Amino acid sequence: MMPLFFFLFFMFMVVYAMLIAYYHKAWNRLPEFALPEKQASVFISVIISARNEEKNINALLQSLQDQQYPKELYEVIIINDHSTDNTWSLLQAYNGELMQLKTLQLSDHVEERNAIASYKKKAIETGINAAAGELIVTTDADCRFDAGWLQTIASFYETNEAKFIAAPVTYYNRSSLLSIFQTLDFLTLQGITAASVYKRFHSMCNGANLAYERSAFYEVDGFNNIDHIASGDDMLLMHKIFKLYPEKVFYLKNRHAIVTTEPAASWKQFFHQRIRWASKADHYDDKRIFWVLLLVYLLNVCFLAGAIASFWNHTWMMLVLLLLLAKVLIEFPFVNSVAIFFGQQRLMKYFPFLQPLHIGYTIIAGWLGKFGKYEWKGRTIKK
Repeated sequence: MMPLFFFLFFMFMVVYAMLIAYYHKAWNRLPEFALPEKQASVFISVIISARNEEKNINALLQSLQDQQYPKELYEVIIINDHSTDNTWSLLQAYNGELMQLKTLQLSDHVEERNAIASYKKKAIETGINAAAGELIVTTDADCRFDAGWLQTIASFYETNEAKFIAAPVTYYNRSSLLSIFQTLDFLTLQGITAASVYKRFHSMCNGANLAYERSAFYEVDGFNNIDHIASGDDMLLMHKIFKLYPEKVFYLKNRHAIVTTEPAASWKQFFHQRIRWASKADHYDDKRIFWVLLLVYLLNVCFLAGAIASFWNHTWMMLVLLLLLAKVLIEFPFVNSVAIFFGQQRLMKYFPFLQPLHIGYTIIAGWLGKFGKYEWKGRTIKK
Protein backbone atom coordinates (compact mmCIF):
# COMPACT_ATOMS: atom_id res chain seq x y z
CA MET A 1 0.00 0.00 0.00
CA MET A 2 2.75 2.46 0.94
CA PRO A 3 4.75 1.98 -2.29
CA LEU A 4 1.60 2.65 -4.32
CA PHE A 5 0.86 5.77 -2.30
CA PHE A 6 4.38 7.09 -2.74
CA PHE A 7 4.22 6.38 -6.49
CA LEU A 8 0.98 8.39 -6.79
CA PHE A 9 2.45 11.16 -4.63
CA PHE A 10 5.53 11.32 -6.84
CA MET A 11 3.49 11.29 -10.06
CA PHE A 12 1.24 14.09 -8.82
CA MET A 13 4.37 16.10 -8.06
CA VAL A 14 5.82 15.50 -11.54
CA VAL A 15 2.61 16.56 -13.28
CA TYR A 16 2.32 19.56 -10.96
CA ALA A 17 5.91 20.60 -11.78
CA MET A 18 5.11 20.45 -15.48
CA LEU A 19 1.96 22.52 -14.95
CA ILE A 20 3.78 25.25 -12.97
CA ALA A 21 6.56 25.35 -15.56
CA TYR A 22 3.90 25.86 -18.24
CA TYR A 23 2.32 28.73 -16.29
CA HIS A 24 5.73 30.29 -15.61
CA LYS A 25 6.72 30.22 -19.26
CA ALA A 26 3.35 31.67 -20.33
CA TRP A 27 3.56 34.46 -17.72
CA ASN A 28 7.01 35.48 -18.92
CA ARG A 29 5.92 35.45 -22.57
CA LEU A 30 2.79 37.51 -21.94
CA PRO A 31 3.81 41.00 -23.12
CA GLU A 32 3.08 44.07 -21.04
CA PHE A 33 0.60 46.29 -22.83
CA ALA A 34 1.98 49.65 -23.94
CA LEU A 35 -0.58 52.42 -24.34
CA PRO A 36 -0.83 53.78 -27.88
CA GLU A 37 -0.51 57.50 -28.54
CA LYS A 38 -4.10 57.72 -29.71
CA GLN A 39 -6.52 58.53 -26.89
CA ALA A 40 -9.27 55.94 -26.40
CA SER A 41 -12.82 57.20 -26.77
CA VAL A 42 -15.06 54.32 -25.73
CA PHE A 43 -17.72 55.23 -23.17
CA ILE A 44 -17.30 53.15 -19.99
CA SER A 45 -19.83 52.21 -17.33
CA VAL A 46 -18.17 51.18 -14.06
CA ILE A 47 -20.54 48.84 -12.18
CA ILE A 48 -20.11 48.26 -8.44
CA SER A 49 -22.28 46.26 -6.06
CA ALA A 50 -21.94 47.59 -2.50
CA ARG A 51 -23.15 46.04 0.73
CA ASN A 52 -22.18 47.46 4.13
CA GLU A 53 -19.20 49.38 2.78
CA GLU A 54 -19.47 52.61 4.78
CA LYS A 55 -15.77 52.50 5.71
CA ASN A 56 -14.74 52.21 2.04
CA ILE A 57 -17.23 54.30 0.07
CA ASN A 58 -15.55 57.71 0.38
CA ALA A 59 -12.12 56.36 -0.60
CA LEU A 60 -13.70 54.41 -3.48
CA LEU A 61 -15.41 57.52 -4.85
CA GLN A 62 -12.23 59.57 -4.52
CA SER A 63 -10.23 56.94 -6.40
CA LEU A 64 -12.82 56.84 -9.19
CA GLN A 65 -12.96 60.63 -9.32
CA ASP A 66 -9.17 60.80 -9.71
CA GLN A 67 -9.18 58.82 -12.96
CA GLN A 68 -7.29 60.47 -15.84
CA TYR A 69 -9.83 59.19 -18.34
CA PRO A 70 -12.05 62.09 -19.51
CA LYS A 71 -15.01 62.55 -17.17
CA GLU A 72 -17.41 62.76 -20.11
CA LEU A 73 -16.32 59.26 -21.21
CA TYR A 74 -17.22 57.28 -18.11
CA GLU A 75 -19.99 56.89 -15.59
CA VAL A 76 -20.04 55.10 -12.25
CA ILE A 77 -23.07 53.07 -11.23
CA ILE A 78 -23.15 51.84 -7.62
CA ILE A 79 -25.92 49.47 -6.58
CA ASN A 80 -26.69 49.34 -2.88
CA ASP A 81 -27.30 45.69 -1.95
CA HIS A 82 -29.53 46.06 1.13
CA SER A 83 -26.83 47.65 3.29
CA THR A 84 -27.61 47.88 6.99
CA ASP A 85 -25.02 50.59 7.70
CA ASN A 86 -24.54 54.13 6.32
CA THR A 87 -23.47 53.07 2.82
CA TRP A 88 -26.56 54.46 1.12
CA SER A 89 -26.45 57.76 3.05
CA LEU A 90 -22.82 58.32 2.09
CA LEU A 91 -23.60 57.64 -1.56
CA GLN A 92 -26.45 60.11 -1.48
CA ALA A 93 -24.21 62.78 0.05
CA TYR A 94 -21.67 62.64 -2.80
CA ASN A 95 -21.24 65.79 -4.92
CA GLY A 96 -22.42 64.55 -8.31
CA GLU A 97 -20.75 67.39 -10.22
CA LEU A 98 -17.30 65.81 -9.88
CA MET A 99 -18.11 62.77 -12.04
CA GLN A 100 -21.12 61.03 -13.51
CA LEU A 101 -22.52 58.91 -10.69
CA LYS A 102 -25.72 56.88 -10.59
CA THR A 103 -26.80 55.29 -7.32
CA LEU A 104 -29.40 52.53 -7.36
CA GLN A 105 -31.10 50.42 -4.73
CA LEU A 106 -31.31 46.68 -5.35
CA SER A 107 -34.92 45.57 -5.43
CA ASP A 108 -36.22 43.64 -2.44
CA HIS A 109 -37.67 41.11 -4.87
CA VAL A 110 -35.39 38.18 -5.59
CA GLU A 111 -36.82 34.99 -7.01
CA GLU A 112 -37.30 32.42 -4.27
CA ARG A 113 -35.55 29.66 -6.20
CA ASN A 114 -32.35 31.72 -6.31
CA ALA A 115 -32.60 33.21 -2.79
CA ILE A 116 -29.30 34.60 -1.46
CA ALA A 117 -27.29 33.36 -4.41
CA SER A 118 -28.80 35.96 -6.72
CA TYR A 119 -27.96 39.18 -4.92
CA LYS A 120 -24.59 40.20 -6.35
CA LYS A 121 -25.40 39.03 -9.87
CA LYS A 122 -28.76 40.77 -9.66
CA ALA A 123 -27.02 43.97 -8.56
CA ILE A 124 -24.57 43.84 -11.46
CA GLU A 125 -27.35 43.03 -13.90
CA THR A 126 -29.35 45.98 -12.55
CA GLY A 127 -26.36 48.23 -13.12
CA ILE A 128 -25.80 46.98 -16.66
CA ASN A 129 -29.45 47.52 -17.53
CA ALA A 130 -29.08 51.14 -16.42
CA ALA A 131 -25.69 51.61 -18.12
CA ALA A 132 -25.00 53.79 -21.14
CA GLY A 133 -21.50 52.46 -21.73
CA GLU A 134 -20.39 50.25 -24.58
CA LEU A 135 -17.77 48.80 -22.25
CA ILE A 136 -18.73 47.49 -18.80
CA VAL A 137 -16.07 47.54 -16.09
CA THR A 138 -16.83 45.77 -12.80
CA THR A 139 -14.99 46.10 -9.52
CA ASP A 140 -15.67 45.97 -5.77
CA ALA A 141 -16.45 48.68 -3.26
CA ASP A 142 -13.29 48.05 -1.20
CA CYS A 143 -10.97 48.60 -4.18
CA ARG A 144 -8.63 51.44 -5.14
CA PHE A 145 -7.23 52.27 -8.56
CA ASP A 146 -4.24 53.80 -10.27
CA ALA A 147 -5.15 57.10 -11.94
CA GLY A 148 -4.55 55.47 -15.33
CA TRP A 149 -6.77 52.45 -14.66
CA LEU A 150 -9.73 53.25 -16.92
CA GLN A 151 -7.53 54.83 -19.59
CA THR A 152 -5.43 51.66 -19.79
CA ILE A 153 -8.48 49.38 -19.98
CA ALA A 154 -10.11 51.54 -22.66
CA SER A 155 -6.95 51.61 -24.80
CA PHE A 156 -6.47 47.86 -24.47
CA TYR A 157 -10.12 47.27 -25.39
CA GLU A 158 -9.90 49.37 -28.55
CA THR A 159 -6.48 48.03 -29.57
CA ASN A 160 -7.51 44.37 -29.31
CA GLU A 161 -11.24 44.68 -30.08
CA ALA A 162 -11.74 42.63 -26.93
CA LYS A 163 -15.01 41.12 -25.79
CA PHE A 164 -13.78 40.24 -22.28
CA ILE A 165 -10.75 41.48 -20.34
CA ALA A 166 -9.38 40.00 -17.13
CA ALA A 167 -7.10 42.48 -15.37
CA PRO A 168 -4.66 42.35 -12.42
CA VAL A 169 -5.64 42.51 -8.75
CA THR A 170 -3.51 42.61 -5.63
CA TYR A 171 -3.91 43.19 -1.91
CA TYR A 172 -2.82 46.08 0.25
CA ASN A 173 0.28 44.85 2.00
CA ARG A 174 -0.04 44.72 5.78
CA SER A 175 2.64 43.48 8.19
CA SER A 176 0.51 40.72 9.75
CA LEU A 177 0.97 37.02 9.03
CA LEU A 178 -2.56 36.85 7.62
CA SER A 179 -1.95 39.72 5.20
CA ILE A 180 1.38 38.34 3.98
CA PHE A 181 -0.09 34.88 3.53
CA GLN A 182 -3.08 36.19 1.56
CA THR A 183 -0.90 38.38 -0.64
CA LEU A 184 1.45 35.54 -1.58
CA ASP A 185 -1.43 33.16 -2.20
CA PHE A 186 -3.15 35.76 -4.37
CA LEU A 187 0.03 36.47 -6.35
CA THR A 188 0.08 32.79 -7.31
CA LEU A 189 -3.54 32.95 -8.42
CA GLN A 190 -2.90 36.09 -10.46
CA GLY A 191 0.05 34.49 -12.23
CA ILE A 192 -2.03 31.44 -13.08
CA THR A 193 -4.88 33.67 -14.25
CA ALA A 194 -2.66 35.66 -16.60
CA ALA A 195 -0.92 32.57 -17.98
CA SER A 196 -4.09 30.54 -18.51
CA VAL A 197 -5.98 33.38 -20.22
CA TYR A 198 -2.99 34.27 -22.42
CA LYS A 199 -2.63 30.65 -23.55
CA ARG A 200 -6.41 30.08 -23.56
CA PHE A 201 -5.64 27.04 -21.43
CA HIS A 202 -8.66 27.58 -19.18
CA SER A 203 -10.92 30.42 -18.02
CA MET A 204 -9.89 32.32 -14.88
CA CYS A 205 -10.35 35.88 -13.58
CA ASN A 206 -11.28 37.95 -10.53
CA GLY A 207 -14.42 40.07 -10.25
CA ALA A 208 -12.52 42.98 -8.69
CA ASN A 209 -11.13 43.94 -12.10
CA LEU A 210 -13.05 42.90 -15.20
CA ALA A 211 -14.20 44.52 -18.41
CA TYR A 212 -16.55 43.22 -21.08
CA GLU A 213 -18.72 44.53 -23.88
CA ARG A 214 -22.25 45.22 -22.81
CA SER A 215 -23.44 43.65 -26.08
CA ALA A 216 -21.46 40.47 -25.32
CA PHE A 217 -23.11 40.25 -21.89
CA TYR A 218 -26.53 40.28 -23.52
CA GLU A 219 -25.44 37.92 -26.31
CA VAL A 220 -24.65 35.19 -23.78
CA ASP A 221 -27.87 35.96 -21.88
CA GLY A 222 -26.03 37.50 -18.95
CA PHE A 223 -26.09 35.45 -15.75
CA ASN A 224 -28.91 33.21 -16.90
CA ASN A 225 -28.27 29.56 -15.89
CA ILE A 226 -25.56 30.60 -13.41
CA ASP A 227 -27.69 32.92 -11.27
CA HIS A 228 -28.35 30.16 -8.70
CA ILE A 229 -24.65 30.06 -7.73
CA ALA A 230 -23.55 32.46 -4.98
CA SER A 231 -20.21 33.11 -6.66
CA GLY A 232 -19.38 33.11 -10.35
CA ASP A 233 -20.21 36.61 -11.52
CA ASP A 234 -16.65 36.56 -12.85
CA MET A 235 -15.31 33.17 -14.03
CA LEU A 236 -18.62 31.59 -15.01
CA LEU A 237 -19.59 34.65 -17.05
CA MET A 238 -16.11 34.75 -18.55
CA HIS A 239 -16.46 31.18 -19.82
CA LYS A 240 -19.86 31.93 -21.38
CA ILE A 241 -18.29 34.76 -23.36
CA PHE A 242 -15.19 32.68 -24.13
CA LYS A 243 -17.33 29.98 -25.74
CA LEU A 244 -18.80 32.58 -28.09
CA TYR A 245 -15.62 34.63 -28.68
CA PRO A 246 -12.62 32.37 -27.90
CA GLU A 247 -10.12 34.68 -29.63
CA LYS A 248 -11.41 37.87 -28.02
CA VAL A 249 -10.81 37.09 -24.35
CA PHE A 250 -7.63 38.62 -22.93
CA TYR A 251 -5.57 39.32 -19.82
CA LEU A 252 -4.38 42.92 -19.49
CA LYS A 253 -0.81 42.96 -18.17
CA ASN A 254 -0.02 46.54 -17.28
CA ARG A 255 0.86 48.06 -13.89
CA HIS A 256 -1.52 50.99 -14.37
CA ALA A 257 -4.37 48.49 -14.68
CA ILE A 258 -3.73 46.94 -11.25
CA VAL A 259 -6.62 47.15 -8.80
CA THR A 260 -5.75 47.03 -5.10
CA THR A 261 -8.22 45.58 -2.63
CA GLU A 262 -8.43 44.90 1.08
CA PRO A 263 -7.32 41.50 2.38
CA ALA A 264 -9.65 39.63 4.70
CA ALA A 265 -9.49 41.14 8.17
CA SER A 266 -9.49 37.83 10.06
CA TRP A 267 -8.70 34.19 9.50
CA LYS A 268 -12.41 33.43 9.72
CA GLN A 269 -13.20 35.91 6.95
CA PHE A 270 -10.32 34.56 4.88
CA PHE A 271 -11.55 30.97 5.08
CA HIS A 272 -15.13 31.97 4.29
CA GLN A 273 -13.88 33.89 1.23
CA ARG A 274 -11.84 30.95 -0.03
CA ILE A 275 -14.63 28.48 0.66
CA ARG A 276 -16.92 30.71 -1.41
CA TRP A 277 -14.42 30.67 -4.26
CA ALA A 278 -14.04 26.90 -4.02
CA SER A 279 -17.81 26.37 -3.96
CA LYS A 280 -18.18 27.12 -7.68
CA ALA A 281 -15.61 24.52 -8.78
CA ASP A 282 -18.13 21.84 -9.74
CA HIS A 283 -20.14 24.39 -11.75
CA TYR A 284 -17.39 25.05 -14.30
CA ASP A 285 -18.34 24.19 -17.87
CA ASP A 286 -14.63 24.53 -18.59
CA LYS A 287 -13.53 21.14 -17.24
CA ARG A 288 -9.87 21.94 -17.83
CA ILE A 289 -9.76 24.12 -14.75
CA PHE A 290 -11.62 21.45 -12.79
CA TRP A 291 -8.86 18.94 -13.50
CA VAL A 292 -6.20 21.49 -12.56
CA LEU A 293 -7.95 22.16 -9.25
CA LEU A 294 -8.33 18.43 -8.63
CA LEU A 295 -4.62 17.84 -9.22
CA VAL A 296 -3.68 20.61 -6.79
CA TYR A 297 -6.12 19.31 -4.18
CA LEU A 298 -4.93 15.70 -4.43
CA LEU A 299 -1.29 16.77 -4.20
CA ASN A 300 -2.00 18.68 -1.00
CA VAL A 301 -3.96 15.74 0.43
CA CYS A 302 -0.91 13.55 -0.23
CA PHE A 303 1.23 15.92 1.84
CA LEU A 304 -1.23 15.67 4.72
CA ALA A 305 -1.48 11.88 4.46
CA GLY A 306 2.31 11.57 4.32
CA ALA A 307 2.70 13.78 7.39
CA ILE A 308 0.20 11.63 9.31
CA ALA A 309 1.96 8.43 8.17
CA SER A 310 5.28 9.77 9.47
CA PHE A 311 4.05 9.32 13.05
CA TRP A 312 4.27 5.57 12.50
CA ASN A 313 7.12 5.44 10.00
CA HIS A 314 9.82 8.10 10.33
CA THR A 315 11.01 7.40 6.78
CA TRP A 316 7.88 9.14 5.59
CA MET A 317 8.90 12.29 7.38
CA MET A 318 12.05 12.53 5.28
CA LEU A 319 10.13 11.83 2.07
CA VAL A 320 7.49 14.45 2.86
CA LEU A 321 10.14 17.06 3.70
CA LEU A 322 12.01 16.33 0.47
CA LEU A 323 8.85 16.67 -1.60
CA LEU A 324 7.92 19.82 0.30
CA LEU A 325 11.31 21.27 -0.60
CA ALA A 326 10.72 20.23 -4.20
CA LYS A 327 7.35 22.01 -4.15
CA VAL A 328 8.99 25.23 -2.94
CA LEU A 329 11.70 25.00 -5.61
CA ILE A 330 9.06 24.38 -8.30
CA GLU A 331 6.82 27.28 -7.31
CA PHE A 332 9.30 29.93 -6.16
CA PRO A 333 10.63 31.13 -9.56
CA PHE A 334 7.10 31.48 -10.94
CA VAL A 335 5.62 33.32 -7.95
CA ASN A 336 8.73 35.50 -7.67
CA SER A 337 8.35 36.68 -11.28
CA VAL A 338 4.71 37.59 -10.59
CA ALA A 339 5.70 39.33 -7.34
CA ILE A 340 8.19 41.50 -9.25
CA PHE A 341 5.42 42.72 -11.58
CA PHE A 342 3.17 43.59 -8.63
CA GLY A 343 5.97 45.20 -6.62
CA GLN A 344 5.67 42.59 -3.84
CA GLN A 345 9.02 40.82 -4.23
CA ARG A 346 10.10 41.62 -0.67
CA LEU A 347 7.43 39.20 0.60
CA MET A 348 9.05 36.23 -1.13
CA LYS A 349 11.36 35.66 1.85
CA TYR A 350 8.30 34.32 3.70
CA PHE A 351 7.20 32.05 0.88
CA PRO A 352 8.98 28.80 1.90
CA PHE A 353 7.88 29.02 5.52
CA LEU A 354 4.19 29.44 4.69
CA GLN A 355 3.95 26.22 2.68
CA PRO A 356 2.51 24.04 5.49
CA LEU A 357 -0.16 26.68 6.17
CA HIS A 358 -0.99 26.85 2.47
CA ILE A 359 -1.38 23.07 2.23
CA GLY A 360 -3.71 22.99 5.25
CA TYR A 361 -5.92 25.83 4.06
CA THR A 362 -6.21 24.35 0.55
CA ILE A 363 -7.48 21.06 1.94
CA ILE A 364 -9.96 22.66 4.34
CA ALA A 365 -11.32 25.27 1.90
CA GLY A 366 -11.61 22.73 -0.91
CA TRP A 367 -13.55 20.29 1.25
CA LEU A 368 -15.90 22.86 2.76
CA GLY A 369 -16.40 24.48 -0.64
CA LYS A 370 -17.95 21.21 -1.74
CA PHE A 371 -19.73 20.06 1.42
CA GLY A 372 -19.86 22.97 3.86
CA LYS A 373 -21.34 26.42 4.23
CA TYR A 374 -19.91 29.91 4.50
CA GLU A 375 -20.77 33.48 5.43
CA TRP A 376 -20.65 36.25 2.86
CA LYS A 377 -21.57 39.88 3.52
CA GLY A 378 -23.59 38.87 6.58
CA ARG A 379 -25.43 36.10 4.76
CA THR A 380 -25.01 32.36 5.24
CA ILE A 381 -24.83 30.22 2.10
CA LYS A 382 -25.17 26.44 2.26
CA LYS A 383 -24.01 24.02 -0.41
